[in-house]
Amino acid sequence: MLADLVDELLAQPLPWPIVQAGDPVLRTAAAPYEGQLGDAALAGLIEGMKETMHAAPGVGLAAPQIGLPVRLAVVEDYERPNTPPEVLAVRGIGPLPFRVLVNPRYTALGSERVAFFEGCLSVNGWQAVVARPLRVRLEAQDETGAAVDEEFAGWPARIVQHETDHLGGVLYLDRAELRSLSTHQSVAQRWAQPTPVDAAKELGFDLP
Repeated sequence: MLADLVDELLAQPLPWPIVQAGDPVLRTAAAPYEGQLGDAALAGLIEGMKETMHAAPGVGLAAPQIGLPVRLAVVEDYERPNTPPEVLAVRGIGPLPFRVLVNPRYTALGSERVAFFEGCLSVNGWQAVVARPLRVRLEAQDETGAAVDEEFAGWPARIVQHETDHLGGVLYLDRAELRSLSTHQSVAQRWAQPTPVDAAKELGFDLP
């Protein structure tokens, strides 16, 4: 039961281990959250996910990434003072305040797609170029059960798509240009440009 799994997690020190690719929990559609946890357990789970995400560090964490097959995720992006302004502008990166997504789903708004290198805490050490809708509508609930219905664009849209995909058993590699697959070191040394145009030319893949 979910409550038992959460109790086991809450008994462990933080940050919690992050499940890596190859574990079936990452490839199984998670069950809806329907109030299976008491208030204290839910609050403890959310706080633990937040601390684990920060420690990684990452900008999102889905429950399957800590071994829980339930449709719940946390997201938060932060100020990036060391990132060149042109990179921030081209990629649409901006602050995304911490929030909890319960039973999220997204739909694309418009047909425009953008492609950038993307990584995942559950595919440690690697990145690949993923084309995603530029703008999405996200429907979910928050941790209190209140409805969430928001539009996101740019990098925040990429984050909520990535984390919502986790809840359906989808990894970013399923949507990636696999010829772009690169280590973190290779991306930093070779493909740090604002867009992956050079990577596409030299590694031999198409961009939208």
